Amino acid sequence: MSLPVLYSFRRCPYAMRARLALAVSGAAIRIREVVLRDKPAAMLAASPKGTVPVLALPDGTVIDESLDIMHWALARNDPENWLASDPAGTAALIAQCDEPFKHALDRYKYPDRYDGVDPLAQRAAGLAILQQWDTCIAASGGQLLAPHRTLADMAIFPFVRQFAATDRDGFAAQDLPALQAWLAGHLTSPLFKSVMTKHAQWQPGAAEPLLAQAI
Repeated sequence: MSLPVLYSFRRCPYAMRARLALAVSGAAIRIREVVLRDKPAAMLAASPKGTVPVLALPDGTVIDESLDIMHWALARNDPENWLASDPAGTAALIAQCDEPFKHALDRYKYPDRYDGVDPLAQRAAGLAILQQWDTCIAASGGQLLAPHRTLADMAIFPFVRQFAATDRDGFAAQDLPALQAWLAGHLTSPLFKSVMTKHAQWQPGAAEPLLAQAI
């Protein structure tokens, strides 16, 4: 039986969020690990914009936005009810992540890519948003919108991980107790570990491992 194929890059936060939703949904997915400097022709044919993740379905449908992939997976099976928790709040938090937080994160982590950027100012902008999320987590009982993980947590966590890894000691010194505990919990979760399995770069004709489904 032909299965959906996910073009992914292990360390990309957009690909991480897609893999998290696919894994929790239990969908049977074949994974093709991409090296971004050597993108496979099959991926570019499916999605000419050339970014991961890309989900190619057996009927020819291509989904090449990470949030759309998450929604596709959870519409098929949502065992933890990720979609049920405050849809309006979820949308607002993810927009905050994908727009102002990602803007600051990129310029903090990769200042050489942007002319005239002050990485410390961008770090401060990112930390201001993290402080808001710390307050949300403390108020919600452990996660951004609820005591249990939801779509908002899984869509945002990979980007907080990237921010924290830019300066681990500096991040650890911040007064963000709820968010730091939240991040540590997701980093050590069986779900996250399952989607971070290392795969060799995919080549045409090579084996295509199944995405792990550990929850």
